[in-house]
Amino acid sequence: MNKTDQHGLADTIAPWSGYPVPAMRHEALYGDRLVRCFAERPTSLWAMFAASVAATPQAEAVVFEGQRWTYADCAAQAGALAAGFAAQGIGPGDRIVLFVDNRPEFVFVLLALQRLGAIVVPVGVREQRPGLAYIVRQCGAIGIVADAALAARLPDAAEVTELRLRVLVTDPSLPPAGRLPGAVDLADLLRAGSAVPSAAVARDTDTAVILYTSGTTGHPKGAMLTHTNIVHSVLHYQACMKLGGGERAALAVPASHVTGLIAIIATMLQVGGAVVIVPAFKAEAFIALMAAERVTHTMMVPAMYNLCLLQPGFASADLDAWRIGSYGGAPMPVATIDALNARLPGLTLLNAYGATETTSPVTMMPMGCTRDHADTVGVPLPAADIRVMDDDGVELPPGETGELWIAGPMVVPGYWANPEATAASFTAGHWHSGDLGSVDDQGYVRIFDRKKDMLNRGGFKIYSVEVEHVLMAWPGMVEAAIIGIPCPVLGERVHAVVYAPGVAPDDAALRRHCAERLADYKVPETWQWRTEPLPRNANGKVMKRLLRLPLSATPT
Repeated sequence: MNKTDQHGLADTIAPWSGYPVPAMRHEALYGDRLVRCFAERPTSLWAMFAASVAATPQAEAVVFEGQRWTYADCAAQAGALAAGFAAQGIGPGDRIVLFVDNRPEFVFVLLALQRLGAIVVPVGVREQRPGLAYIVRQCGAIGIVADAALAARLPDAAEVTELRLRVLVTDPSLPPAGRLPGAVDLADLLRAGSAVPSAAVARDTDTAVILYTSGTTGHPKGAMLTHTNIVHSVLHYQACMKLGGGERAALAVPASHVTGLIAIIATMLQVGGAVVIVPAFKAEAFIALMAAERVTHTMMVPAMYNLCLLQPGFASADLDAWRIGSYGGAPMPVATIDALNARLPGLTLLNAYGATETTSPVTMMPMGCTRDHADTVGVPLPAADIRVMDDDGVELPPGETGELWIAGPMVVPGYWANPEATAASFTAGHWHSGDLGSVDDQGYVRIFDRKKDMLNRGGFKIYSVEVEHVLMAWPGMVEAAIIGIPCPVLGERVHAVVYAPGVAPDDAALRRHCAERLADYKVPETWQWRTEPLPRNANGKVMKRLLRLPLSATPT
C-alpha cells in the first residue's frame, strides 16, 4: 500500500525512484485543492515551446508528408499567425474553435493563439454541424479555424451570433473548395499582421484549452485545461517515459483530443522532439512511415498495434528506432505483448490511463513491468492521488472495487460555464471518474468497467473488461466488446461483439474458449461477428451505446 504523508495525500513517488522526476512541493490550486506539484516547471504551453526554440532552433519540430519544419520555422509561423489574429482583434481569453484535422496548421494555429493568450477549443473533425454549433455557443467562441473541406458543416450567423471570424485552411494542391462569404484564408492571415505581438504573460492557472468530453448522453461538457494541468501532464510523460531531445513521435490519433494534443504534440514541444503527423491511420502506410521517419515514440490504442502485427510487411520493416510504445483505452492482450516483444525487443510497451478531465495520464506502467502486470494500467504518477470510493463516498481498502476518484495538479478545475456539472463531478478537488476499479497493496491500478457499463445477470456482477480480455486472447482477435441485452428474467444477458478479420466466425469454439477461463455466468450467450472495426469516439474508446442500439428492440 502506498504511504500517506502529513497532508493526507498518497505518496506515489516510490515506484518512480530512479526516474528523472522533478522535485515536488505542495501547492494550493483553484481555491480548495492541496496537491503535489513540480516545484520547478514552465509557466505555460507557450513557455515550453519557446524554451525549445531557444535551445534547438534547427531541430525538426513538425513533419508531414515529406515536408519539414524546424523549431525556428514553427516560431516564425506562429508569430506571423499571431500578428494576423491580433489584427482581427483576437486577444487574451478569447475562445477560438480549431476544427482542423491532423495537419501542420493545427500546430501552428495552436501556438499562435497560445502566444496571444487566447483559449483554443479543438473539436474533432467527425463532429457534425449541430454539435459544432452547440460547442461554439456554449464556450462563447468569437472565431473558428476550419479545414476548407469541412466548411459546409460550419454553423451560420443565425446559429452562432457571437462568431465573427471564420478562417479556412486550404490545400494549395487542390482547387478552392468550401468557400464561405466573409471567410478569411489562413494563408492571407499569415500576411495580414504588421507586427508580431509580444507573447502574452499567462498565469499558470489560466485556461489554455477547452476540450469537450465525448459524452454518450446529453450535451458534451467543456473541460478547462489550464497551463498548470498541461505542464504537469507533459512533465509526467517526459520523466516517466524518460523522453529527451531527438525523440520523434507519431501523431496517429486525433490532434484535437487529449492524447494527441498532450501526449504527442505538447510533450514533443517540451522535449524538443519532432511531431510526425499521420493524416489517417492505415496500418501498412503507418509502418512504412515509422520506418522512414525513424519514429521513437507512439501513443495508440491496442487495436492499432494489433493491426500492425497483421501486416505482412511488419516483420521486415526497419523499426529499430521505435523505443516507446504506449497505449490506453483498453487492455493489451498478453499474446499481443509477446508478439511485439518478439518482433521488436527494443520496444518498451507502457500502459497508461487517463481522461480529458485529467489532462491525459494519471497512471502509467513503470518500464519493464508490462508483461507481469498486463491486467493493470500501471501505478499512479508522481503527482497523482487515486482513491477507491464506495457509493456513499467512503474510501475502500486495497483490493476492493469501487469508483476511482482522482486528484492532482493535472485534474482540471471544472467545466466551462457549467457549475452544476462541475459540482456533480468533483469533490474536494477529486474528479469522479465513473470507472470501477481497484488499487492493490503494491499500488497497481486495475480498471474493471465503466460504472454504467457493468452487467448484472441474475444478481451476479460482470465486469466487461474481464470477459473482453479473455476474448482478446483468441487467435486473430483484433477488437472485442461486451454489452448487456435486457432480459425480463435475469435483468441482463451477456452479448459479445467481436472483430477478427480473416477468422471464420465460430460461436461454439469461442464459447468453449471462454467457458474454460470464466465463471459460467460470465460466458457470452449471444455473438455478433463484425466485418469492420468497432465504433470508437475520438478518444479511442469503444462507443458501446452504438453497439446496443440495434439490440435494444430485440426480443429476449
